[in-house]
Parts: sequence; structure tokens; C-alpha cells
Amino acid sequence: MKQIPNIFTLLNLICGCVAIVYTMQNGITIQYDAEGAQFIDLSKKIWMASLFIAIAAIVDFLDGFVARLFNASSEMGKQLDSLADLVSFGVAPSMILYQFLRMSYAAAEGGINISIFLLVPAFILAAAGAYRLARYNLNNSQQHGFKGVPIPAVGLLIASLPLIYWNSTNAAILNLITNKWFLYLLIIFVSWLMVSRLPLIDLKFKNLSLKSNLSKYILVIFSVLAAAVFHWLAVPIIFIAYIILSLAFKNKTA
Repeated sequence: MKQIPNIFTLLNLICGCVAIVYTMQNGITIQYDAEGAQFIDLSKKIWMASLFIAIAAIVDFLDGFVARLFNASSEMGKQLDSLADLVSFGVAPSMILYQFLRMSYAAAEGGINISIFLLVPAFILAAAGAYRLARYNLNNSQQHGFKGVPIPAVGLLIASLPLIYWNSTNAAILNLITNKWFLYLLIIFVSWLMVSRLPLIDLKFKNLSLKSNLSKYILVIFSVLAAAVFHWLAVPIIFIAYIILSLAFKNKTA
């Protein structure tokens, strides 16, 4: 029974590995419209990477639930969880950013042969995630809230980019998420959020009390409404709402 939570954790890691495979198998294509104008695109199958990162997030939640259910929490399980999270929510999302940066540069003349050094910043996210997880494992003061954004939240945010790209018809949004300067800023911003000490709410419900979980109930209701109205674009909106709500209720998470 004690190994069951670890099986879920390793399944999380496998999902992250599959997400990486789907990201790397989808190369950039150069296409031409009816007037002969060149445009760059990613294979639509990259959304499978987003799917497996989402599955990894579900499994990541379940391994903690199963550990509590069987009273099988262990130090080994804690370390395995961090290693799996680094792959699924650090490395896999970094690969998505890597591909989006490639696509951004490829749109310019000669951009297909861009230097690897201009793409390496995508992996700052994975490095920040590793630092955040190591600090979390050494800090026992984050039982009722987080200091810095949890890596699964950042992983899901980045995983939403392919889904937004392939499902949005808003030219401004599409131009934004394929703009290399926006992508660089996004990498810096979310990496800083992970290594920061901002007080953020723990999304686990330990009871159903309204007083104890007001911020969480607000976030759940807002998330449902945002998803209904904005569809995949709701993911970054919910991410921002999570940070704002956490800061608004910071006295309960610090």
C-alpha cells in the first residue's frame, strides 16, 4: 500500500516525458498562402503536449490524495514528487517555450538557422522550477500556503499556449504569444514568481468552511465563469486571478 502513491508520482513523470516527446516531434513548417507570402507554423499535434501536462497535473493531485488516504506519506515520496514535477511542469513547458521561440524567430528572414543561444532562455523556467522545488523540500513552513508560485501552476500556464494558439481567432492574441520579446518577458516573469517569496494560497480544501476557504471558493467560481466565457484563454486569466487573490488574502497565507 505504501508504494501506491509512488506509482502515481512516477506516472506523473511519465506523462511529462511523453509531453516532451510530442513537443519535439512537432517541427516548424514553412508554408505559403495563395499570394506567395511565407508564413511559419507549428504542427497542430503539439496540443498533445499540453494534454499530457494536464494529465500530469491531475495525477500529481491524486498522488497526494492517495498518500493521505493510505497514510503512506514518506520522505522518498516527497523527493520523487519533486523530481516528477520538475520534468512535467518544468522541463516539458520549457520545451514548449523553446518551440514557440523558434517559431517566432523563424518568421524573420534567415530565422530558421537562429543561434541556439537565443533559444536557451526557455530553460530558465526549468532552472527556476528546480530551485523552487528544492527550497520547498527544505522548508517546513509552507504547510498552509506557498511562498512563490507552485511549479504545477506555471506548467499549466505555459501548457495553455499551444491550445490558445490553435483555438483563438484573435490576431492580437496570436501575435502576442508568438512575439519573442513577449516570450522572453513571460519566461522571466513566471521564473521570478516561482523563486519569489510571495505568499500564495494553498488550493487544497482541508474542510468546507466558508470562512477558512473564502479565497478558494472565489477562485473556483471565477475559474468556472472565466472558462465559460474565455475558453482556453481563461488559463492565464485564472493564473493572474490566483496571484491577485493570494495577495489580497496574504495574511492567511504568510
